[in-house]
Amino acid sequence: MHQPARWGLGAAGVGIAVIVGLELTSLDETNPFRRTISEHGLGPDGWIFGLAVGLLAAGSAAIGVSLARKRLAGVVGTVALMGWSVGLLMTASFHKHDWAVGPSMSGSIHRVGSFVAFLSLPLAAVIIARPWRHPERRRSAMVAFGLGVCSVLWVVGIGTAMLIGARHGLPWYRVMPLGLVERGLAGTEVAALLALGVWAAAGRLAETEPARAVRRAVERR
Repeated sequence: MHQPARWGLGAAGVGIAVIVGLELTSLDETNPFRRTISEHGLGPDGWIFGLAVGLLAAGSAAIGVSLARKRLAGVVGTVALMGWSVGLLMTASFHKHDWAVGPSMSGSIHRVGSFVAFLSLPLAAVIIARPWRHPERRRSAMVAFGLGVCSVLWVVGIGTAMLIGARHGLPWYRVMPLGLVERGLAGTEVAALLALGVWAAAGRLAETEPARAVRRAVERR
């Protein structure tokens, strides 16, 4: 198993487990249909949420390094995956708006980070795991690609809701159950990330075209 991928899966797994734990312990206080996941960062235990998201970001970066080292991800896919990690770090470092006191610079940075993260991961999964680039068609790569496509559909759905809201003069977050949609998108994207991590851990070093040509020439002798 490739070491960076193993570390990445471990860190991401711990971060995800902590966030799920926060979700379960706050069910009696938070409406998951309307409240976003980042609400966990506003309470007295917000540092726990920030640490969990930071672990997920670090794990994602390690998985990206593993994919790049094994030549399973090109430049664009690697940059997109690192964009997801940077976006997560922004959301972990800066709290969302506490609308009880109004907008803030921290909340604005948090929002930008969220958009960067949620848009970058689907792009990374689709580009890195596209089956026509990897003829071996490992199951984990196919799963990552499928989940990446599903993430794109989530994003398209959110964009459609924003357009509908703008057309009817409604805030976009009132057009849909924002908390539920965000959790659906986040769950799909995290699953795609883990599939990429499993692929990076198990996949063989990808051959470049010149190396493949040399190997074939040697095999013909």
